Amino acid sequence: MIPELVGAIVAAGAAGLVYLSAAARVVKQYERGVVFRFGRLMGAPRPPGFTVIIPMVDRLHKVNMQIVTLPVPAQEGITRDNVTVRVDAVVYFKVVDAANALIQVEDYRFAVSQMAQTSLRSIIGKSDLDDLLSNREKLNQGLELMIDSPAIGWGVQIDRVEIKDVSLPDTMKRSMARQAEADRERRARVINADAELQASKKLAEAAGVMSEQPAALQLRLLQTVVAVAAEKNSTLVLPFPVELLRFLERAAPQEGAAGHDGARSPSAPAAPTPESEGTPTSVQEASPAPGLQATSTPAGEAPPELWSEPAPTEDVPSPSRETAPPSLTGDD
Repeated sequence: MIPELVGAIVAAGAAGLVYLSAAARVVKQYERGVVFRFGRLMGAPRPPGFTVIIPMVDRLHKVNMQIVTLPVPAQEGITRDNVTVRVDAVVYFKVVDAANALIQVEDYRFAVSQMAQTSLRSIIGKSDLDDLLSNREKLNQGLELMIDSPAIGWGVQIDRVEIKDVSLPDTMKRSMARQAEADRERRARVINADAELQASKKLAEAAGVMSEQPAALQLRLLQTVVAVAAEKNSTLVLPFPVELLRFLERAAPQEGAAGHDGARSPSAPAAPTPESEGTPTSVQEASPAPGLQATSTPAGEAPPELWSEPAPTEDVPSPSRETAPPSLTGDD
């Protein structure tokens, strides 16, 4: 009797252990347990911890409540300004209602993925290329609203949507590079023009100061010479003052007038040439006055008076060009 009782107790204990092992469930902290009894939802989802269900009757489904990172495959589309682009994104979402995530949609992950791809194609067609490249925050918010609207009924909350990369054709990249280069060149020219304008104003002010103080121009010239000499060049370039050119221009007409007056007056004695050194030199005049005669002195002697009375000479008739020479024939 006792052995039979002991065997029954052992059998009951073993059956209890089997039942307990089949009924016991552990729900993790980041999960929620949804229990279906004969295919019907039984109450609220089970909280984290140890829980028990009826074996062969209840079925426990664990739903992950963590934030899920879902990459969206690259979608190719045409923007509003007719540019073909290829855009990929990433979606961050989490389950906020475990029961609806199992009941309202068959596979909430696949549903969110398909909705993200469709919304991404739609947002590409509604946006310009500049918005895709520089105004992504606004597009991310619009994409998040487009995905989150149907996902609320699935018990899923879209936490964030980010556009990762925008791929452009090579021709468009070259065009954008040329545009950026042209814009940079335009700004550089504007900056150079502004600098020239400011420099011209400062130079005008400096010219006004130098016009009041002529010595300032000479000091500036010396500073320029010092700056050029500091370069240790073999050739030194000196600037020519404009005032000196103006002085020479004013002096040129005066010298011309003096030359015309000298043509009508006796000229100065001519300087001796190298060929005439060691020979008697003479002093001649361009147009001697009547009654005066030029004299010559040997080299090394003191010259007498430059001008003296001419000696009396006999009147010798000069041969006329019309008189023929005497004939040398035999008759004469």
